[in-house]
Amino acid sequence: MDQATHQHLYMNEGIAEISYSSNSSVQKKAIHKTKPVIEGAILDILSKFSSTISATNQKMQSICVADLGCSSGPNALLVISYLLDTINKYRESTVMPEILVFLNDLPENDFNTLFKYFKSFGDELRITKGDGFRPCFVAGMPGTFYGRLFPSNSVHFVHSSYSLHWLSQVTINKFNIITQVPTGNESNKGNLYIAKSSPPSVIEAYLKQFKKDFLIFLKCRSEELIKGGRMVLTLMCRRSPDPTSKECCSIWGLLSMALNDMVLEGVVEEEKLDMFNFPLYFPSLEEVKTITQSEGSFRIDKPETFHVNWDGSDSSEGGSMTDTLRRSYLIANSIRVVSESLLTSHFGEEIINELFGRFRDIVAGYIVN
Repeated sequence: MDQATHQHLYMNEGIAEISYSSNSSVQKKAIHKTKPVIEGAILDILSKFSSTISATNQKMQSICVADLGCSSGPNALLVISYLLDTINKYRESTVMPEILVFLNDLPENDFNTLFKYFKSFGDELRITKGDGFRPCFVAGMPGTFYGRLFPSNSVHFVHSSYSLHWLSQVTINKFNIITQVPTGNESNKGNLYIAKSSPPSVIEAYLKQFKKDFLIFLKCRSEELIKGGRMVLTLMCRRSPDPTSKECCSIWGLLSMALNDMVLEGVVEEEKLDMFNFPLYFPSLEEVKTITQSEGSFRIDKPETFHVNWDGSDSSEGGSMTDTLRRSYLIANSIRVVSESLLTSHFGEEIINELFGRFRDIVAGYIVN
């Protein structure tokens, strides 16, 4: 991932109304749904390494965990909480190791807010778990996970949730405006992401970039993980083999509609819209399996899919107009906090409030219909 991405791809900082910390219920729901998988992976590691070490009359001094793409809100602490609860249950039958957790994200991530959350989290742990609980040491690790982050054979468990759909590719055009778009694209006029109107070359370029990035990710983790280590990766994917299906493209299509309306009214330059594409790709499960098999370092134990709505709910049922307005507000904010940094770097800060106000109205109409 190049320097431009480091500077312009980050979730909204702080704890205010339009911050990632206050608008990440979708991501929180996904972590909740993967809790049994996380716990199973940790138990497998503890059982495997504890038995190996016991056979040699040694002690397992520490277990190293990495959460990649942790962002800045309290969700990262959920993973730590699941980890500690699982270890606490297991420790009755063996001497437990100390725990080292690395929280990773790009350098522009709001690590300050993250560690403010961790202070209160640590205080609560000391109260609820007592002195008998093994120490947990937490450190920040800024950097892209599309490259090496840790020494060889040093990490026992890797977790990443809702991060690997972000691509690494960023180019700077002749106007010195940052555009997030895979190399080799042709016109994706009027779109911010893959759409039904996107030419095949654009779709191919997105998939090619995802393959390249995911292969690098797997190769780097294979070098860093201890033999027998585990990974739990949660990706925003699509069930359909069609990369233009509504399940992955509709929300970005609605945001494109808002921007196109602003183009028609002269608020946004058409050329700027045509030059911008989000550095995202939502793969199918089959694509993930194929890339993993071709890299060859990992075996997929439990490929599972689940659904979470853009407002963080499980239900697909409609509701009252109040519910509709509330849902559209939540959806607009959830998209804004993950995309605002990129949109601001390209279109300027002055259009953002109007853009997401229009987007919210369009989403409300989409929900009703």
